[in-house]
Amino acid sequence: MNFRIGFGYDVHQLKKGRKLILGGTVIPFDKGSVAHSDGDVLIHAICDSLLGALALGDIGAHFPDKSAEFKDIDSRILLKKTIQMIRERGYLVGNIDCTVCLQTPKLAEYIPDMQKKLAEDLNMDISQISIKATTTEHLGFIGKGKGISAYAVALLTK
Repeated sequence: MNFRIGFGYDVHQLKKGRKLILGGTVIPFDKGSVAHSDGDVLIHAICDSLLGALALGDIGAHFPDKSAEFKDIDSRILLKKTIQMIRERGYLVGNIDCTVCLQTPKLAEYIPDMQKKLAEDLNMDISQISIKATTTEHLGFIGKGKGISAYAVALLTK
């Protein structure tokens, strides 16, 4: 197959005193993701979309949250390892489209930096990486400020 599409999703609880990191960018906020790694929900969703496109399982299968090796790891490292697996199989990333769901803080001013870092890590042009942010209109655990989620779709080409 010349084209493969993958979908990724991740969710984390938010807790005071943790860093909020999205797309490799530290977002100033009083809460951050509770996770075994740095909790970058955006990169985790992207990794799952890339792995899913080639039916390689999910991020937990490759970087288990029970492993000391991945404790507090920078998710950009996980992304680089994931893209290496994709390239070893003869595929390139055509584009990535993502949505981050978070009630606060607003993310618009941080999106260009996220795109820049992801483009560097994936060796892609910024125009190939779409990042959007939305709220849940104060509904559910995200709307109440208790969590964050991200969705990602990736197109791979042979």
